[in-house]
Amino acid sequence: MEQGPQFFVVRDEASVMAPIDRCFALSTHLAVVEMTLAMRPVAGRTRGAVVDGDTVRWHGWKWGLPQMHESLIEAYDPPVFFRDRMIAGRFATFEHDHRFKAQDGGSVLLQDEVRFSMKWGAAGLLIGRTILMPHIRKLMCQRFALIKRLAEGEGWRPYVNG
Repeated sequence: MEQGPQFFVVRDEASVMAPIDRCFALSTHLAVVEMTLAMRPVAGRTRGAVVDGDTVRWHGWKWGLPQMHESLIEAYDPPVFFRDRMIAGRFATFEHDHRFKAQDGGSVLLQDEVRFSMKWGAAGLLIGRTILMPHIRKLMCQRFALIKRLAEGEGWRPYVNG
């Protein structure tokens, strides 16, 4: 009996002392995403901030191999939520939820959840568990740290209107 794909889930959160609109704007700006992703947008929206219905095709190199990942912004509710979903790339499935919750005292809780499944059967399960889950968790932490640094200082100004 053939099993369906195994889904992997990576979750993390961080607190940022900045306005929720600023945190959301930084999270949707392609130049900020590019700083931690080590890939660049080459088709669809390639500059500025993504909005509902946008697609972005990312190209880059990871582990010595050329990579392509195309995402659709399929849910968009500023400044509290957006979701990007892979529409082309190496994963079988890939969805990334970004949540923003205003907290008492002026901070914002950033919550990310990535859900993905792999192609390639047992080899894909091994790659997902041993390489991709730790890599995605590391990218989340790096992105949170970057957003925190930009949002809490003056670095946000080039990426946010107002």
